[in-house]
Amino acid sequence: MIAFSTGSLHTYGTSRVAHLAAAAGFDGLELMVDDRWDTRDAGYLREVVQRAGIPILSVHAPSRPGAHGWAEDELGRLRRTVDLAHGVGARMVVAHPPFRYRAVILRHEPFVTAVVVTPFRRRPSPYHRWIATELESYQEREQVTIAIENMPRHRLGPRLVSLFDLNEIRDLRRFPALTLDTTHVGTWGVDLLETYELLAHRVVHVHLSNYDGRQHRLPQDGSLALGPFLAALRRRGYEGAIVVELQPDALEAGDEGRVRGRLAETVAFCRAHFIADPHRRGIDGQAAWMKDSASLT
Repeated sequence: MIAFSTGSLHTYGTSRVAHLAAAAGFDGLELMVDDRWDTRDAGYLREVVQRAGIPILSVHAPSRPGAHGWAEDELGRLRRTVDLAHGVGARMVVAHPPFRYRAVILRHEPFVTAVVVTPFRRRPSPYHRWIATELESYQEREQVTIAIENMPRHRLGPRLVSLFDLNEIRDLRRFPALTLDTTHVGTWGVDLLETYELLAHRVVHVHLSNYDGRQHRLPQDGSLALGPFLAALRRRGYEGAIVVELQPDALEAGDEGRVRGRLAETVAFCRAHFIADPHRRGIDGQAAWMKDSASLT
């Protein structure tokens, strides 16, 4: 299944993103939960995907604190996301590993500022302890897969650091299910195929995008060998979703014709490299759809 993350066009409305993804030939959506109620109202979302004719396959927990009306803590946000996944019929939830630093939220509407603090003596957070000891039993009770995502390194001054705990290869291999994010691998400066081989027995979900010094580029644009990576998934018999997760600027958001063209190119790229017979679904009409898109540019 080739899916599209609604976070790729988070500057658009959820309904608009769903219709664009369906028209491009994606098999489904990953819902990125954020501050907007359009991403958190199960009844509204069921109506959206019914009208667009495309299902929600997975739900991504909010990536930062401050989502109004939801719990501020990481574990509370994850549990709310699992409830939402049940409400929209998704069986896959994507979650981040524990944040390494404590975030202090300062509110002065309409602004929300997160101040990152490093405690002098840092103890594991409740979420850290829960995810290390109770995650597996919880997802069995909830009958949902919670796939922990590998996270990027960030530059702080002259140093490259990980802002997350349990984010090294040795830690990730302990989780029962993983989301492998390719652009995040790129930030570590390691080989993508070698990393996949180390984690393949746990990878049940994929976030696909390229890296050129900037994260979440189009799969066909960047330094990562995503064609060979998709071929490696196919050879291993990977059966999970491949979710294209981009930044709006990579799709040239704001120019409808260019967005449609980039989406069509991306679906074609994924199917060409991952599916032995790329014509098995949706591709027969791809050339005509791309021609129509080109007329809008």
